[in-house]
Amino acid sequence: MIVIIVALAASALGVGLGYTLKRKSTSDQRQLAEESAAEIRASADAERKTILLGAKEEAIRALAAAEDEARALRVEVQAQERRQRQKEENLDRKIEEIENRQRKLQHREEETEIRLHEVERLRLEQVAAIEQVAALTRDEARLLLLQRVEEEVHTEVGRRARLIEMEGRQQAEAQARKILSVAIQRYSSDTVGEITTTVVPIPNEEMKGRIIGREGRNIRALEAMTGVDLIIDDTPDAVTLSCFDPVRREIARLALTKLVQDGRIHPARIEEIVAKSKQEIEQEIREEGEAAAYEAGVPGLHAEIIKVVGRLKFRTSYGQNQLQHAVEAAHIGAMLAAEVGAEVTVVRRASFLHDIGKVLTHEVEGPHHIIGADFIRRFGESKAVVQAVMGHHDHDPERQSVEDVLVQAADAASGARPGARRESVENYVRRLEALEEVANSFEGVEKSFAIQAGREVRIIVKPEQVDDLQAMRLARDIVKKIEETLQYPGQVKVTVVRETRAVDYAR
Repeated sequence: MIVIIVALAASALGVGLGYTLKRKSTSDQRQLAEESAAEIRASADAERKTILLGAKEEAIRALAAAEDEARALRVEVQAQERRQRQKEENLDRKIEEIENRQRKLQHREEETEIRLHEVERLRLEQVAAIEQVAALTRDEARLLLLQRVEEEVHTEVGRRARLIEMEGRQQAEAQARKILSVAIQRYSSDTVGEITTTVVPIPNEEMKGRIIGREGRNIRALEAMTGVDLIIDDTPDAVTLSCFDPVRREIARLALTKLVQDGRIHPARIEEIVAKSKQEIEQEIREEGEAAAYEAGVPGLHAEIIKVVGRLKFRTSYGQNQLQHAVEAAHIGAMLAAEVGAEVTVVRRASFLHDIGKVLTHEVEGPHHIIGADFIRRFGESKAVVQAVMGHHDHDPERQSVEDVLVQAADAASGARPGARRESVENYVRRLEALEEVANSFEGVEKSFAIQAGREVRIIVKPEQVDDLQAMRLARDIVKKIEETLQYPGQVKVTVVRETRAVDYAR
């Protein structure tokens, strides 16, 4: 029993002790929980405050941005309102100006209407007065008025025709100048000036006596064999050869040069040297003809044509070497043909051969273009080339082709360009006087002046005798007469000047 009681007491004591310990533990846990809850509440309060503070700042920023946007919007709206007011003011001002103009126009229309009525009234009065003074009926006056109007219309038609003709001529001249300038600018060459005498230098004065020979037999033999005149005068160390045939003059020059160098001068030696010189000159002529044909780009020429072409080297026209002129004309003609779309080969060959007849004029009678055309026809040149050679001086509109005109243009461009040819002072003055005489031969011409080295004639007419239309006809008539009666290189421009002056005096 005691054991049971002790056991029970121990159990009770253990239970009480356990309950006490458990209660204490529970109290400690509760305290810890409360402390943790307090910390959590404090942390939550701090986080809530932080969130609230951030939300307030964000709200403040959003409010400031909204206020800035609203302020900018207000400024823009105010600017638009100002612009709108200005537009409205401008519109009102323009409407007012339009209304003022309309009022002015209406006023002017009213004034115009009044004036028209006044003019009509005056016209009727004038018509009545004219009929009364002139004793003309209305129909007669209308007929007279129509006649005057018709005369005015004819004058106006003539004036307009003249303007159209001038414009067309200017355009044609501009295009022609362009084509010619392109051709001439693409080609340039040297010009050789020659005369009818040649000076042969000799080493000393004693040689002159040896050239003359005993009783003049050497000089007579040389002149007879070469066909030139030897002029031996006081000119120191020189002998002059004179002859219009440049080939014979060149043979004599070459033979005399060889005789002077050899020193043996007698009739037999002269005959031998002249024969050798002729052979050398003939060889040189063939070589020059072949070289010129090659330079001009004209292959396949007959040997006889080559021989005659080479002789052009020793011919000149107004100081211009004819062989160089032929080569130059061939190049210019080919360029012109290429520019206008014509037969380049035909124009090139015809331009190269157009003056070949000049070499044969002393052998065959007739103009050189016909002689040259017949000559090249015999040696196989085509019909087109022959016709172009013949047509470079024959102006037949029915038979003239484009190639004929281009050969004429190439010939004129080569001969008329500055520096190509030269004239003596006498020929130059004579040509100027002839141009002025032709111009002065027409009625109504007061003065005439040949200018630009004879390439232009300025004609001053009497205005009371020659009107504008007659001035145009006068220019054409003078051009026609110049073409028919005068010989000239290139072209001659005719300018008719009509001037009317009104003169009065203040007293």
